[in-house]
Amino acid sequence: MPRKPFVPGAALVVAAALAAGLTACTGGSGSDGEEGDAKSGGTSTSSQAAEPGRYQTLPEACGLPARSSLRGMLPGDGQQLSRDEAKKIYDGQPDITYDTDRRVGCRWTRETTAGTRHLSLDIQRVVSYNAAVSDDSKAQGIYDTKAADAKIPSGGNSSPSPVAPSPSATKDTSKGKTGDKGKGAGTGTTTNSSTDEKGKAPSGSPSGSSNPATDPSTDPSAGLSDSTAPRALDDLGDAAFLNDKLVTADSGVHRDVTVVFRTSNVIVTLTYDQWSTDKTMLPESQELQDKARSLAGELSESLSE
Repeated sequence: MPRKPFVPGAALVVAAALAAGLTACTGGSGSDGEEGDAKSGGTSTSSQAAEPGRYQTLPEACGLPARSSLRGMLPGDGQQLSRDEAKKIYDGQPDITYDTDRRVGCRWTRETTAGTRHLSLDIQRVVSYNAAVSDDSKAQGIYDTKAADAKIPSGGNSSPSPVAPSPSATKDTSKGKTGDKGKGAGTGTTTNSSTDEKGKAPSGSPSGSSNPATDPSTDPSAGLSDSTAPRALDDLGDAAFLNDKLVTADSGVHRDVTVVFRTSNVIVTLTYDQWSTDKTMLPESQELQDKARSLAGELSESLSE
């Protein structure tokens, strides 16, 4: 058979068509890859993790308060201490914790003939394991729970208004004293000083009063005023509150003052109490609160350094 003639132009056309097809396929796959990368990048940037808290470690708790502050909070009524006794009291007793980067604490105690004073410090570093919740937000939630448990009024330095006394209030108080024999001081009744019983006026009698009306078994709010009632504090950390309770027991009476404050993702709880074996000698609320607030301010500054 005769051979078909070879046409160079036709071969060039076929080669060009094949090259164009290959280019189109390569370009399509490249476009798809770029589009996939763009989508992936958009997804990763839209779900950023919440900001971590300011604090990644915690200081040693027993070494935070200044020695001068401890001396003022743990007075000895003129009692002279040896060097070893002073070291034992002011060095404090550290709390046992399993992770000192998450929680630390310390306790101090001094006994005198007039009674005993205790000081305790708890520092907690909060970490949120939820990428959508910051460490600070998690810490604020824990702080809010503590404030709610203590029944702290909201709205700054607000405090309950005093209730005016009435004849019926005196009568009810007398009955309460008789009816509470088996529970009151005998079993260690604890009363939040911020809540006044209906018809009972908060006592303003100073510490050391022997007036029966200020007996803690009948007036657990003795020594408390509007300025010392449990309340939120506006000038300490990111959020803070103060609680004041008077507790009676067979062994005596003690007043507990607690200051809680949050700074970033750290929550500090400071508890300061004074025991008195004489139930007519009530621990003075103003003194305990002033010293507790002063130390809390000192701790807040130390943590901010």
